[in-house]
Amino acid sequence: MIPVAGLVSIVVLGVVFLLIAVRKIGGVSFRIWQVMLLGATAVLLAGEITPMEALASIDIDVMLFLFGMFVVGEALTMSGYLYHVASRFFSRAESVHHLVLLILIGAGTLSALLMNDTLAIVGTPLMLYLARRHGISPKLLLLALAFAVTTGSVASPIGNPQNLLIALSGNIENPFIAFPLYLAIPTAISLLMTYGFLRLMFRDEFHPAVLVHSREEIHDSRLAALSRISLILLILLIGVKVGLAILTPEVDIRLTWIALAAALPVLAGSGRRVEVLRRIDWPTLAFFAGLFVLMASVWQTGVFQAVVSGSSIDLSAVPVIATLSVIVSQFISNVPFVALSLPVLKILGTSTPAMMALAAGSTIAGNMLILGAASNVIIIQAAEKDGETLTFGEFARVGVPLTIAQTAIYILFLT
Repeated sequence: MIPVAGLVSIVVLGVVFLLIAVRKIGGVSFRIWQVMLLGATAVLLAGEITPMEALASIDIDVMLFLFGMFVVGEALTMSGYLYHVASRFFSRAESVHHLVLLILIGAGTLSALLMNDTLAIVGTPLMLYLARRHGISPKLLLLALAFAVTTGSVASPIGNPQNLLIALSGNIENPFIAFPLYLAIPTAISLLMTYGFLRLMFRDEFHPAVLVHSREEIHDSRLAALSRISLILLILLIGVKVGLAILTPEVDIRLTWIALAAALPVLAGSGRRVEVLRRIDWPTLAFFAGLFVLMASVWQTGVFQAVVSGSSIDLSAVPVIATLSVIVSQFISNVPFVALSLPVLKILGTSTPAMMALAAGSTIAGNMLILGAASNVIIIQAAEKDGETLTFGEFARVGVPLTIAQTAIYILFLT
C-alpha cells in the first residue's frame, strides 16, 4: 500500500514524462533539463524528500565524470580538432548509406571502450556538422549516434555505468571475457539491425547521391594540441583501467578520476579555459542533478520494489530478466533498476547468462525512449544548444520497434 504522501512523487514523475513528451504547454516551451528541475523542485516543496536526502541522492561521481568529459568535448570542438579528424575518417563514406554505417560501427565500437556517455558528448556536435555539411537530416544522424552508443556499449563491462555495476557486483568471474563472449555477436547483429530500421524510417534520406568531402582545418592549434593530449590521456587511462581489472582487480582507477585527469591539460594549459567552462553543457548537469533527486523521491515510495518482490513470475529466467529490464528502466532509469536487481538475482543464484540478460536489457532499454539512457539526454541537450532537437515521438517512432527486435535477439542468444 502506497502512503498518500508517496503518491505525490509518482504523480510528479508522470507529469515529468508527459511534459518531456509534449515539450510545450500553450505558448510556453520546455527543455528537458527545465522539466526535470521542475519535477525535483516539486517533490522538495511537497516534502516528499528532505533537502539533505536530495543532496545525498546526487551522484557526485557521475556529475564530475560528465563535467570532465564536457571540458574535453568542448575543447575538441572549439579548436576544430574534432572536425579535422572526423573529415579524414568520414571521407571514405561515398553515400549516406556508407556514412550511417560508419557512424553505427565507429561509435558502437568506441562506446565499448570509452563509455557511451563519452561518445555522446563528443559525437553530438560532429553529427550536426556532418548533417549540415552534406545536407542530411540531423534527426537521422542524431538517432544513429544515440542507438550506436547505447547498443555498442552492451558488450563491454565498461561500456556504461550499469554494466560496470554488474561487472563489479554480479559475481562474474572475468567480466572482460564474459561480456564479449556472451554479448558481442548479438550486439553486432543489433547494430546492423539498427541500420535497417533507420533506413526504413528515413528512406527518403538514403539517396544515391555521392557525398563531397572537404578537409577541415584546425582553428586553434594550441587548444587542439591540448585537447589531443586530453584525448590520448583518456584512452591510455581507460586502457590502464582495463589492464588492472584483468590483472589486479583489487586495484581500481575510478572513471571520475580518468575524466578529470583528461580535462586537466585543457583547464591548466589553455588561455581559453574560461571560455571552455562557460560553453560546456551546464543544462545537462542540471538535468542529472534533478533526475537524481526525483528518482530518489520515487524510490522512497517503495512502489517499484513492491512490484518486483510481489511478482509470481520466475525472476531468474533470462527472457523475464531482459524484458523487465527494458520495461522498468523506462520509469526508474537503468542504473537504479540494476542496483535493485543485483541483490535479488544473487539470492536466486542466477547464472552468468542471467547477469548478461540484465546487462543487455537494462542497456538497450535506452533505445526505446529518451529517458531510457543518460546518453540520449546528453545528445538531445547538446543538439538543442545548437538549434536542433529530437522530440519524444520522433525518438519512440524508431526506438520502440527497434528495442523490441533487439530484445528478442539478445534473448535468443542467451537462452
